[in-house]
Amino acid sequence: MTETENNHESTEGRVSRRDFLKYSAGVAAVISGASGLLGKIPLPPSPTASPTRISQTPPNPSIEEVTIAQLEAQFAAGTLTATSLVNMYKTRIGALDQSGPRLNSILQINPDALTIARQLDAQTPPFPGLLHRIPVLLKDNIDTHDQMQTTAGSLALVGAPAQQDSTVAAHLREAGAIILGKTNLSEWANFRSFFSSSGWSGRGGQCNNPYAIDRNPCGSSSGSGAAASGNLATVSIGTETDGSIVCPANANGVVGIKPTVGLVSRAGVIPISHTQDTVGPHARTVADAATVLTAIVQRTPDLRDPATSTSPLGKLGQPRPALPADYRVFLNPKGLKGARIGVVRDFEGSSPHADAIFDSAVTAIQNAGAALVDPVSFPHLANINSGLAEFTVLLFDFKIDIENYLKTRTGVPITSPTLQALIDFNNAHADQEMPFFAQEIFDLANTFSSDPNATQTFGLSYNESLAIDRKIGATEGIDKLLNDNNLDALIAGTDNPAWPTDLINSDHFVFGTSSPAAIVGYPIINVPAGMTFGVPVGISFIGTAFGEPTLIKLASGFEAVTQARQKPQFLQTLPFSGPPPFKVRGRGPFPKRNAPLISEL
Repeated sequence: MTETENNHESTEGRVSRRDFLKYSAGVAAVISGASGLLGKIPLPPSPTASPTRISQTPPNPSIEEVTIAQLEAQFAAGTLTATSLVNMYKTRIGALDQSGPRLNSILQINPDALTIARQLDAQTPPFPGLLHRIPVLLKDNIDTHDQMQTTAGSLALVGAPAQQDSTVAAHLREAGAIILGKTNLSEWANFRSFFSSSGWSGRGGQCNNPYAIDRNPCGSSSGSGAAASGNLATVSIGTETDGSIVCPANANGVVGIKPTVGLVSRAGVIPISHTQDTVGPHARTVADAATVLTAIVQRTPDLRDPATSTSPLGKLGQPRPALPADYRVFLNPKGLKGARIGVVRDFEGSSPHADAIFDSAVTAIQNAGAALVDPVSFPHLANINSGLAEFTVLLFDFKIDIENYLKTRTGVPITSPTLQALIDFNNAHADQEMPFFAQEIFDLANTFSSDPNATQTFGLSYNESLAIDRKIGATEGIDKLLNDNNLDALIAGTDNPAWPTDLINSDHFVFGTSSPAAIVGYPIINVPAGMTFGVPVGISFIGTAFGEPTLIKLASGFEAVTQARQKPQFLQTLPFSGPPPFKVRGRGPFPKRNAPLISEL
């Protein structure tokens, strides 16, 4: 998510944007039918337990920056097998993630990965799936019914695996993908504490940034973004409630597609809010991200996720439009030519280095043939950034949605499928679960009434909050800007450059731009836009509900003309021998904006 206040305000009155940003992207879903209590599973001895150690030989550079299309060509030519590819990724994970610089982005390697690879290698054409033999990593809040854990990074769920694949995992298997493992994340998708460090979980410890290990990868899909950037798998899957796909994409220099709510099923994904949660890819190219999106889109209603049959909040729950059969057809290296794009400068003034990169991106977009409306401005941005309506929605949804999810899990340490049981578990295991920050968000959510018309902590009811979000985010927000200015999309800088990880003082968000789209379930695509002092900064393409085809066209056009992604070097710290002296822009001055309210959820 984003931040709108640098200071930690109390939960009375106004919630700080920095606070709000702290609940990144969980995904809502109610999975059916749990049966058979398997017994309480003992906790692992250490909260930083790493996956099984694998070969410590040097990583193979031949898989660096490799694309799905390039792998498919090698498979077809007989010069590569899925078995050898999985072994190369496992070796690279051992050398860079588990030891060496210790990226710490992966919680667990799939014990079945090599078996699956051998089975796929034995198949003969024609192959049925888009991702045949492609290794994919999943965020550790996405259920898999196999030998792997699904825990949201919490020791409270370490035990028996999920009883059923998430719909996303099932689609990946149908597409021929190899689920290589589970990635580290901000525990409970950054929805536990106002003072968390993005990328930290009780199960996995702190995930790091591949450009500089002492920098933060942002959250909550921290490991998904870091692992894809570090070439530890071909692609990865993250989740977002508000910023948790796009902020890690920004900080780790990858493409991130945050889809429209309901485009991808959330069934079997540990939730924050069924109103805002969504699932999407991290990849090193727009083409790879579009390929993965095509594979995981829910084309028929999923009975386990009602959002897959209606439009999101901003469209008042209307039936969904017909969905494209293949999102790759919208890839276009000249996709910016003739487009009409609104330039959102509401978020400028907090990070001059990010602002400078955004200026360069705007110039590149204009030079590629797009017509710009510069600037356009959100009329209700102060209300969006206050986060009161959004936070009310998320807290209300979380208390109900997490308990519905917990009913699907057996054989785990918690004593009952309730939020109170999670709170009790954390209190009982505070040395492992709360060494750096507590659980104020859990405690606050637990006080919420289940009556949608009851006035909650911040003076609003749930239903009032939904109506406010629809108005300020869509009706008089994104949709108004697009319609009034005849625009194809909006652009904004995604987030500030990665900050040094600080487990004592928590995250150092400066700004974030995901909330206007998040509160109404609208899509965003982040694309790398440039580098500053050795770390990447991205640009967001923002559209209306089910506007992914247009956003993919524009994002692929931007990628083609800028080629801004640079491969990370896994430095221990930044040398600060980077760009030339900063040049003051002639457009200023810009008012200093407050940091985002909600950490990336």
